[in-house]
Amino acid sequence: MKFKTKITSLLLAVMTAVTFSSFGQDKAVKEDPRMAGFKGKIAKSFADSKEDWPERKKAPAGAPNIMIILLDDVGFAQLGCNGGLIATPNLNKLADNGLNYTNFHTTALCSPSRAALMAGRNHHSIGLGSHALTAMGFPGYNGMIPESAASGAKMLQENGYTNYALGKWDHTPLWEVTGSGPFNGWPSAEGFDHYYGFMTADIHNFVPVMYNDHWPTNPAVGKPDYNINNDMADRAIYWLTAHQSISPNKPFMMFHATATLHAPHHASQKYLDMYKGKFDMGWDAAREQILKNQIEKGIQKPGTKLAELPKEIESWKNIPADKRKMYARQMEAAAAALTEADNEIGRIIATLERTGQLENTLIFVTSDNGSSGEGGLEGSHNEMKVLNGIGLTAYEENKKFYDQWGTTETDNHYHAGWAAAGNTPYKYFKQTVHNGGMTDGLIVHWPKGIKAKGEIRTQFHHLIDIIPTIMDVSGVGFQEEVDGVKQMPFDGVSMKYTFDDVKAPTNHPVQYFEQLGSRAIVDHEWKAVALHGGRLPWIIGGTFDFEKDDWELYNLSNDPTETKNLAKSNPAKLEELKKKFDEEAWKYNVYPLYDDLAFRLKNVTDRIHPPTEKLFTYFAPGAEFIAEAAGPPVKNRNHTITATMETDGQTDGVITASGGYFSGYSLYVKNNIVTYGYNYYDEKYFSIKASKPLTAGKHEVKVIYEAIAGATPQAPIGKVTLYVDGVQVGEGTIDNVVLGKYSISEPFDVGVDNGGSVIRKEYTAPFKFSDNLDKVVFELKD
Repeated sequence: MKFKTKITSLLLAVMTAVTFSSFGQDKAVKEDPRMAGFKGKIAKSFADSKEDWPERKKAPAGAPNIMIILLDDVGFAQLGCNGGLIATPNLNKLADNGLNYTNFHTTALCSPSRAALMAGRNHHSIGLGSHALTAMGFPGYNGMIPESAASGAKMLQENGYTNYALGKWDHTPLWEVTGSGPFNGWPSAEGFDHYYGFMTADIHNFVPVMYNDHWPTNPAVGKPDYNINNDMADRAIYWLTAHQSISPNKPFMMFHATATLHAPHHASQKYLDMYKGKFDMGWDAAREQILKNQIEKGIQKPGTKLAELPKEIESWKNIPADKRKMYARQMEAAAAALTEADNEIGRIIATLERTGQLENTLIFVTSDNGSSGEGGLEGSHNEMKVLNGIGLTAYEENKKFYDQWGTTETDNHYHAGWAAAGNTPYKYFKQTVHNGGMTDGLIVHWPKGIKAKGEIRTQFHHLIDIIPTIMDVSGVGFQEEVDGVKQMPFDGVSMKYTFDDVKAPTNHPVQYFEQLGSRAIVDHEWKAVALHGGRLPWIIGGTFDFEKDDWELYNLSNDPTETKNLAKSNPAKLEELKKKFDEEAWKYNVYPLYDDLAFRLKNVTDRIHPPTEKLFTYFAPGAEFIAEAAGPPVKNRNHTITATMETDGQTDGVITASGGYFSGYSLYVKNNIVTYGYNYYDEKYFSIKASKPLTAGKHEVKVIYEAIAGATPQAPIGKVTLYVDGVQVGEGTIDNVVLGKYSISEPFDVGVDNGGSVIRKEYTAPFKFSDNLDKVVFELKD
């Protein structure tokens, strides 16, 4: 019986082995995830096995390279090809050999536009209804792009493209711009294989903090002639030549986002010299000349009227001569900055041509919004004053910087009158959804794919249409699923149909707009628009009743400059459009509307650092390059700073600092003397120094900061007391305190001052601490 059982078992084993070897391998391969996709044969010997190599997905045959050049705060009329007075020969050449779209639109603000462009969806659809720093806990405003809205770059990457990103990347929440991330909103997560740029809204063009992928750097150190436009072009040229040398048959996407023309308007001296005296005619004459140029070029119809300037902007002829000189200088610097950026873009285009890639590279050139009126009614030597709600920089302060305007010494912005000229012939500025804020130039250049050259296209389109166009033209198409996540559809549409058909009607006839409470809806030739609370960009604060907003009505077919309000003569049409806006708003997550920016900013701050969080400990050397928003929230709050260290008696360097050239604080040691320095908008500097030097040995350095009421709530005073090893060594007051942000781009650091020096007359960044710094502890008091 046992013998029979053994024979039966043996026969079964043999049959099983035969079955597996003959028939079971496919089933086993399919069930084993380690063998997924393998179609060859595996045996004990190589001779009996059959190879099957996995293949990486390739882009469709003949798919073009893609280049998106995204300018910053460049108004419709600031490009030469659109009648502007600024020299942009390289961009003009692209327009002359491609297409110039004159009815193209954005979200009217930087961060939302950039997110919407990459996603091909409306900004509220993806959580970027406004800037991430004003986020709210609602789907349209939380600042976090959902996984169901994968970027076009990610879709291209998964279909055989190599992707490169350069420059401004401004839709990642600033509190995530640290060495520990999270990196969900960084270029790496959105489909870019390489990134070199800045993770902020603006940057100092001569002393920036830049990121190599996730690694922060100070590229200007040791380079007195450094300029960010030149640096970015060098990197683009390196990547383009490397790509063509190594993978000439593999398409690429390059996103090149300039710092220009966002403030500060920085330029090298030769470009500043180029424009001396060129804008003495003033903004009134400039607007008239630009419109004349546009009509001659066929960009505007004969008889087009200039939109009226806001009543707050004076006529040039009524401005005193000394102020005219100051204002003209402001525009000279802006023009110099844009021409320098154009020159560096020209180097990139020349490299495409030199390496044989230009013919099959689809290039888009546009801006994120209209020209910026955030410089207010005087312009400013320091943009941070405007962004902190100080809407008017006194002329007397500005003129102190006249000779340095546009150089490393200023964080300069121009008068809103020049912004209006940059948006000629349209109404208003960036942040508004009248045409001056959300109508931008678009150049499309693709020699292999577009027959027409130097032609104008007038079909209505929006920034969200660029990625759908790329998906269409490349053959990649919309991806229903990315990384296992079902994707929401594109809100945008392809513009490919316009490439060779000048007369085709638009396929994007309806589009809503909302920015900071201002609202608009375009429905074919009709537009309804409301400037929320009448708030123009230089007015930062305030909250207004949405129900009291004054809605306007325009027929864009004969009034693109919004000069004839038809709201009273055609109330039925206005109500129809307002109802249409409401439908679109519910569809795309625009609600709830809320305009209290002070509350929204505090709300975000409290999420980053809850009010119960009082203690912050930072260890050297890794606690550096931390975005200000993620640093300790000490502004006008009672707090202590305690640093422990060991010194050799020859100590120099920064213990901790936040901010940079244009405001901030720094606790540092120079020639063994501990000093607390405070920079108030580069206008006033305060210094509290220790009465005796540090000696060799272990030390505890402490700062006690006490907030004291000033003459008004907007002008508090800070009292600073210095201690070394428990002994008071210094005391002083800070008569002017920054209440909002020290900087958009300068980080919080421990053991170093990265970027620009907070106290640049005392030390040159990075001024790394020379001895053994252990840690720095911030403690918030009541």
